[in-house]
Amino acid sequence: MLTTRLHSSLLLCGLLALLCPALAAQDASAKSNPPTVSRISFGSCAKQDKPQPIWDAVVAGKPDMFILLGDNIYGDTDDMQLLRQKYRQLEEQPGFVKLRAACPVLATWDDHDFGRDDSGAEFEYRKESQQVFLDFIQAKPDDPRRHREGIYSASIHGPPGRRVQVILLDARYFRSPLKKGFSSREPGEGYRGRYLPNDDPQATVLGETQWKWLEEQLRQPAEVRIIGSSYQVLSNQHGWEMWGNFPLERERLLSLIRQTEASGVLMISGDRHLAELAGLAADANEGVGYPLYEATSSSLNQPSGNFTKTGVRFANEINPYRLGLTWFDVNYGNILFDWESADPVIRIQICDEQGSVVLQQRTLLSELKRGLN
Repeated sequence: MLTTRLHSSLLLCGLLALLCPALAAQDASAKSNPPTVSRISFGSCAKQDKPQPIWDAVVAGKPDMFILLGDNIYGDTDDMQLLRQKYRQLEEQPGFVKLRAACPVLATWDDHDFGRDDSGAEFEYRKESQQVFLDFIQAKPDDPRRHREGIYSASIHGPPGRRVQVILLDARYFRSPLKKGFSSREPGEGYRGRYLPNDDPQATVLGETQWKWLEEQLRQPAEVRIIGSSYQVLSNQHGWEMWGNFPLERERLLSLIRQTEASGVLMISGDRHLAELAGLAADANEGVGYPLYEATSSSLNQPSGNFTKTGVRFANEINPYRLGLTWFDVNYGNILFDWESADPVIRIQICDEQGSVVLQQRTLLSELKRGLN
């Protein structure tokens, strides 16, 4: 018996000795030849206690990754056990189970999964909420986000010449308080949100540490950069949560893209319970030197129905950057890359619950470079 076990152990050691170099070689090959990213899907705002049939269409599209842009659940609580319970409800959704099995899921948060409606740095349980969020996304113990404040992250996918950098901002943990008020801009414009621009030069969205980190990321080599913000960057007049509530910070973000000469930037956002595409012209005073597009996708299962709770249409909102129409039903977004074209084609899409394209913007990779427009 002892001899048999000894022989078995020796055979196992021998097999491991043969396999380890092969596995190491495979790992090295995977790192030096990462797979090309052709399809990234994204979305926001999912009621964890309601059906989520939209995941069937997302999974059927075979995305290389899915990006959750916040309000991934509606926690709205100081009770971390309750917050965990609501994350578990999302994790047990049949469609979400299929999504996790089909592709990597990246995420940032917004106010409702952060813990309190419209809150920022003033939320007393932000440190505790951060750890609950990191548990949900299955962050490893050595993940940098386990040991610093904020959940911002960046990663690069694909081989040289086809590199896609995904930068997910944390627009909650450090953000200064909003300035409350109401300002009617012109007759007949309809309902406007409750917030006014905060011009205090000390007010921040990202906090200095995250700003420095973002500058470092924008200097990394990549052909395309997808910057995810939980709320809108370009649209700046509707009065709800947006970067326009902090105009100096919005200006700083656009200026940083210019100063770092970061090419290939695309913006994605959520929060609004509507979907729309926006664009900032290359030659605009605040522009980055090439057309800057933003796709807002919301909600995955809680549509606005074209009305606010007051019964006034969202359609009356002013958005000088909007391209085309606004979509008010459930939706998710895609960014598609055709790398085989001589000049790679990029399509930014909003899709309905069946996966049909309802909004789309097409551009070429060459058009997302400074000085060529």
